[in-house]
Amino acid sequence: MLDNPVLIEPVSRSGVTVNDEALTAFNELKLGRKTKYIIFALNDSKTEIVVSSTSNSESYDDFLADLPENDCRYAIYDFEYETASGEGKRSKIVFYTWSPDTAPIRPKMVYASSKDSLRRALTGISADIQGTDFSEVAYDTILEKVSRGAGSH
Repeated sequence: MLDNPVLIEPVSRSGVTVNDEALTAFNELKLGRKTKYIIFALNDSKTEIVVSSTSNSESYDDFLADLPENDCRYAIYDFEYETASGEGKRSKIVFYTWSPDTAPIRPKMVYASSKDSLRRALTGISADIQGTDFSEVAYDTILEKVSRGAGSH
């Protein structure tokens, strides 16, 4: 049925690799708990996922402020919360794909097609969050997702 198959791009084959520094930063967050969150971006040539910034700020608002309003990013956040049943603090490592509605189409496509290479490289993720606007990554929204099922065993 396709008269012009040239129009179809192999989007899933982005060819983007994960920078070693990105893996090191993730392992430091996961094992050392010295970092609260990591923001990842594609390098200028769109060939590699690199660390854009890291922070040890305990403020979730600081994390949200580091997500660009009109551009895509990936992020890892060490999400701590109190259990509803009063069993104490829990911590979950959350992976974010930030692709705001206001971002240009091309970056959204490249980030979407490159996500799996980063996601597969990071082990120990508790939740995956897809955010297209700030309401989808609001603290209460994430709390509801990560705490679902916690303490119900």
